[in-house]
Amino acid sequence: MHVSNSEIAAAFDRIADLLEIQGDNPFRIRAYRNAARTVQGLSRSLADMVAEGEALEALPTIGKDLANKIHEIVTTGRLRKLEALERAVSPGLVKLLKVPGLGPKRLQQLRNHLKISSVDDLERAASKGLVRQLPGFGVKIEQNILKEIRGLQSRQRRHLWAEVEETANALTDYLRAVAGVKRVEMAGSYRRHRETVGDLDILVTARKGSNVVDAFTRFDAVERVISSGTTRSTVVLRGGLQVDLRVVPQVSFGAAWHYFTGNKAHNIAVRVMGVQRGLKINEYGVFDRDGKRIAGRTERDVYAQVDLPWIEPELRENRGELEAAAAGELPRLVCASDLRGDLHCHTLASDGQDSLQAMAEAAQRLGYEYLAITEHSQHLKVAGGLSEKQLLAHCDAIDAVNEQLDGLRLLKGLEVDILEDGRLDMSDAVLARLDVCLGAIHSVFGLSRDKQTQRLIRAMDNRYLQILAHPTARLIGRRAGCEFDMERVMDAALARGCYLELNAQPQRLDLDDIHCRMAKERGLKLVINSDAHSATQLTFLRYGVAQARRGWLEQHDVLNTLRLPVLLEALRSA
Repeated sequence: MHVSNSEIAAAFDRIADLLEIQGDNPFRIRAYRNAARTVQGLSRSLADMVAEGEALEALPTIGKDLANKIHEIVTTGRLRKLEALERAVSPGLVKLLKVPGLGPKRLQQLRNHLKISSVDDLERAASKGLVRQLPGFGVKIEQNILKEIRGLQSRQRRHLWAEVEETANALTDYLRAVAGVKRVEMAGSYRRHRETVGDLDILVTARKGSNVVDAFTRFDAVERVISSGTTRSTVVLRGGLQVDLRVVPQVSFGAAWHYFTGNKAHNIAVRVMGVQRGLKINEYGVFDRDGKRIAGRTERDVYAQVDLPWIEPELRENRGELEAAAAGELPRLVCASDLRGDLHCHTLASDGQDSLQAMAEAAQRLGYEYLAITEHSQHLKVAGGLSEKQLLAHCDAIDAVNEQLDGLRLLKGLEVDILEDGRLDMSDAVLARLDVCLGAIHSVFGLSRDKQTQRLIRAMDNRYLQILAHPTARLIGRRAGCEFDMERVMDAALARGCYLELNAQPQRLDLDDIHCRMAKERGLKLVINSDAHSATQLTFLRYGVAQARRGWLEQHDVLNTLRLPVLLEALRSA
């Protein structure tokens, strides 16, 4: 049975949410959270590991009990523990977990103080102004809750790109193995690397008589078949992800791939350019005035008919890419191979899952020149933040590991908390000892736009702060970003020689693509970092690169494409 790592991680996170609503043991809850993080960061499929008889309990944070649960999910597609919890917790509360901004702790408050047990209960309480009276809520949060509730029923569930990556790869591999299939490609928002995807679109070419549609509907993760014909089919997988398959002839493949990749506005603009040249462009090809197909086998052929070069999928949002292409000014988008290192990761010293040595070895395998070790500071106690004394001892440990390394330099760093008034959670005397200092907001997210802006600018006034980490502090689908004047913050960063981070954690991807482009237009360099909490999560950089490409970033726009000596000089002068 095909069960993705994302499905297993989601099950463990769901258990942790339900246990938290019940007020269960914090250590037990954390065990499931840590396990979910481990599973999500694995580069290997747990289903494959189970099939090969590997010992799952050897994985970090996965003991015998959790290993057994993984076996159960992989072999049955179910988890009895999760089903029991969902029966024990009010179905209405379970549904409330889908409301962005409502985590288990807030739900527990709502249940305990206002007897909330359903979406309807919450909507009534918020409409009466009762929610704002609870500690930690307020008027703004109450208004956001009402807004999210009212859009809950009509909003299509979207999935993080990284959550569906394993499934997309498994599906394409499966279809490529079907007799008669010649080509299989992903399209839609998945191909454009949007942060989230509503469904998957797959295009296939196959010999006549191939049973590819039947094989598609028999994929073992399919929960139900919505439609099935000779050239198309739609199914829903476990977890609610919809997948659309289309079988197209080779002569039309390029036109179909362009059409189904989108986005809609980009496609319409290209079709209009075709009409201006007396052409008809659709998913079947490019046709002249006489209805003769003159192109469509490849995407390059389609673009060539309107006098354009091929345009990278990540740029196809009708945000000026067609004009840039016509003027010969398309960006040469940054690639993963351009990055020479990573300036944000955590080890066992704070809330990471691997040792300094393990992180260094993983970075060496990835061919990095440098890796910054950036534990949390003391204010973030829940993440094992370091005191000044502990940080200095950790720096000594980094120096000791560096003496054993060849070809890689571990940089001494810190992800220091930006306090509510903009001060940094560490003395200048200690920050001066570091190679790199990132500042981040981890609390007091609800300040007014003006106060949050002042907070960030004051933080950057500190001469030792070089990088603003995950600037908006958003968690996609769970927490909106802090409100502040991004333009003022970017201008302040430029004036102070600071850099902004593009955090590649799949649930963050912070900055977003619009803000990446805003930075580029100002000449403000960004740093693409993994924020890895385990050795396997170092590979998360690829998600950040995809986001950077959507933001039109090129190699020269990204700080950590620099060689180590040049990078260190840039950080010293920040």
